[in-house]
Order: sequence, then C-alpha cells, then structure tokens
Amino acid sequence: MVDAGPVRRATWWIGILFAIGSTCFLVGPFPGFVELVGSEADAMVFFVGSIFFTAAATLQYVDGGLYRPRSLGWWSNPIQLVGTLFFNVTTFQALQTGLDANEYDRLVWTPDWRGSICFLVSGVFAYIAVTGPRRGRDWWIAAVNLAGCVAFMISAIAAFVVPSTGSAIDLAGSNAFTSLGALGFLIGAVLLLPASPASDDDADAVKREPAVT
Repeated sequence: MVDAGPVRRATWWIGILFAIGSTCFLVGPFPGFVELVGSEADAMVFFVGSIFFTAAATLQYVDGGLYRPRSLGWWSNPIQLVGTLFFNVTTFQALQTGLDANEYDRLVWTPDWRGSICFLVSGVFAYIAVTGPRRGRDWWIAAVNLAGCVAFMISAIAAFVVPSTGSAIDLAGSNAFTSLGALGFLIGAVLLLPASPASDDDADAVKREPAVT
C-alpha cells in the first residue's frame, strides 16, 4: 500500500513554516508593535520571518519532485525560493543602522524589489497551473498567495527611498501592503493545514493501490 504519510507531513510543515513567517511579516509593520519592542527588535522579527519563508520554500521545492521544465507549477517553487533568499538579504541588511538613502536603496531596497518580483512571478505561475473549471482548495491557496504577492510588490515600490528627500515614497503604504501581503500568505498557509492529515487526493491514491502483504 502507498504510504501517503510523508507527503501529508511535508505539506503540514510547509504550511506551518509559511504561517510563522507570514505572522512575522504581518505583525512587524504595525506602528504599535515597533513602539512596543523598538526598531532593532522589529527588524529582527522581519529577519526571522524571512528565515521561516526560506525554510518553507526549500521544503516545498524538495517536495515538488523531479525537474519538470514544462510545468509552470514546478517552476513556481524554485522562483519563490530565490525570492525568499532575496528577502533574507534585505531583512538582514535592514538590521544595520545609520544607512543613508543611497546605501539603503542599494543594500535593502534592491534585494527587496528583486524578491518581490520573484514572488509575483512565482504566484502567477502557481495560479495559472491550478486554473480550471473547478475552484477547489488548490485554486484558493494560489489565489490568496497571488494577492499577497501583488501586495508585496506594491509595498516594495512604496518603500523606495528618494535620495533627494531621504524619505520613502509612501512608508505608511509600504507597511500596510506588507501586512496585507503577509495576510495573503498566512491564509494560504492555513488552507494547507486541513489537507495535510487526510487529503482527498492522497486518500484516493491509497484506496486505489492494492495492499501488499
């Protein structure tokens, strides 16, 4: 009999890791949270969240199986993984203090912009891969994740620091869309969890496979 347990466990862990990372990015931009813990601790929350994103994306990439160059669904995984690595860089660099506008744009905003592009491309690929007449759980996960990717992209644009003024284009908007993007990812991660213990597809696969004694 096929053991679907490892597949379900991997899905469960992917959901949990993405949920933790998303929660960090959801809470981090709140002004009240920054005032409560301080800017350095707040920056650390973002960095920790990016590590959980990378862990989840790595597991998802490994769980995606063999190289399938014609599958947009497969390509979504490595592109997303690259995006999380960019977020690792941007959130780590943001731990530094005393950066001027040019240094901030080069060290923090640039990898943030590239990571957001990777997330958006990955989200589009994943959404196209599950688009069909039936809108099941996979479609909803892809849809809310894509919405989150769009929000992260808007946040990245708004976070650009104009050298002549030393201020972001729209800091409040950037923070708001970061939280919205994280909320999309959090919803997608939570939707993964109910499927992990007993997914209908896995259950059907087990039923179809004759028992081996």
